[in-house]
This record gives sequence, C-alpha cells and structure tokens, in this order.
Amino acid sequence: MLKTLSILLMIGLAAFIILRPAHAASVPQPGSPAPGFTLLDAKKAQHRLTDYAGQWLVLYFYPKDDTPGCTKEACSFRDDLFQLEKLGAKVIGISVDDPESHAKFADKYSLPFPLLSDSDGKVADSYGALTNLGIIKIAKRYTFLIDPQGNIAKTYLKVDTSRHSQEIIDDLKQLKTAQPH
Repeated sequence: MLKTLSILLMIGLAAFIILRPAHAASVPQPGSPAPGFTLLDAKKAQHRLTDYAGQWLVLYFYPKDDTPGCTKEACSFRDDLFQLEKLGAKVIGISVDDPESHAKFADKYSLPFPLLSDSDGKVADSYGALTNLGIIKIAKRYTFLIDPQGNIAKTYLKVDTSRHSQEIIDDLKQLKTAQPH
C-alpha cells in the first residue's frame, strides 16, 4: 500500500512539473541588447556584462559543474581559448552552482576563464536559459555570442559539446569579417 502511494505521488509530482506553465523569460534574439548581470566567480570577485564592453564575449550557460557534458564543453573552451582570444573574445561560463563548486571544477580541469555563480537563477532566466523544476533549478546548455557593443550576435540553443567551441570560432571569424571596420 505504501509503495503504491509513493508511486502515485511520484507520478503526480512528475505530471505537475511537466504540465505546469513555463515562467522562463524568452531567449534574447540576435541584434537585441544582452541582458546585464553582476555575478560572483569562483574567487568571489564580481563580474558585470559591462566589464566586457568593447570585446566579443562567449557567454555560456551549463547545467552542473563536473558532469560529463559540462566538463567536455568547459575543457573544449579551455583548449580553444587561445584561438578565441586571438579573435578578440573572452569566455565566461554560468551555472546555478555556488562559487565553491566552481572553484573545485576550475581547479580540477585547469579552467582559465571565469565560472560565474547564478545561484538564484535570475541571470539564466533573463537569457531564457533556466529550467525551474520547483525546488531544483538548473541552467540549460545555451550559449550567447555577444558583440563588442553588448548586443546578442548569435544564439546557440542546441549545443554539441564535442564541437561547440570550434563552431563559435568559425562563427566569430565570419562575424568579424562581415563587420564594418
């Protein structure tokens, strides 16, 4: 009897999560201003979107520190960072994990770029990148390429972690070529 009740409760909870209306903000479109933010990194230093004005910014949201897909994505950005910086871009990762979790993740994989803590999910939500399951919030694997003027240049809503950083490098080369000097 207790087992049946537990199963029914779990089914009910799953139905509630799946069927309830979404509250997430819409994804900002290319050409629109990137939503601003002020967040702490693994060393508890503040980062603002305005700190990156005048340069390209790869702003990537990811679900969880030290999980297979997130590790693959972060390490690809690490391995391609020289090429990205040569193209004038900085890289920032954002998840809802706390700064301590980010510090362990960054240390374990020698990640040389900031991982920002969006513990309440407000920034992810402003980019349409938040999955809110009631008591659990995680960021979706979305990336935004932000131009030097602070506008969204390109969005990536379906990310293949094995080739994502190279895709951004290729797009950055194309965008920079198309930009008036």
